[in-house]
Amino acid sequence: MTTTDPYRVCFVCTGNICRSPMAEVVLRARLGEEGLAERVVVDSAGTGDWHAGEPADPRATAALRTAGYEAGRDDHIARWFDAEWFGRLDLVVALDRGHLRALRRLAPTPADAAKVRLLLAGDGEVPDPYYGEDRGFADCLEIIEGGMAGLLDVVRAGVLERT
Repeated sequence: MTTTDPYRVCFVCTGNICRSPMAEVVLRARLGEEGLAERVVVDSAGTGDWHAGEPADPRATAALRTAGYEAGRDDHIARWFDAEWFGRLDLVVALDRGHLRALRRLAPTPADAAKVRLLLAGDGEVPDPYYGEDRGFADCLEIIEGGMAGLLDVVRAGVLERT
């Protein structure tokens, strides 16, 4: 089946101010490098509403900028993942196993639960840098970048299915 609808990806972490916004920026950059930016919509959210309405953590955006990504603190507004989004998403990417379990429980159908995967292969997790030192954000970003090759393979395959 051929469709011009974009492939839709949503990254999910706890509060949507650290890990998931960083992953969103990194995937957008990789998609741009591959000429796929116009065919994929990338978003992020949190499993809870603790930070809803807030910008990204300044340490997250600083780590992104230091690594050469274009990211401003005000470019992001945190939000809470809504189960109704499953119907419009192709892939939901959890940053740790707790998020994976929460999202699969939230999924209204088995097909929706199957859309949820971890960013890292196997049972790998991206640690939450929120309560740590600034260096933890750079470390977190490196882990996210390391998981992008495998995720890009999945996204590429999804985009190709639409052509």
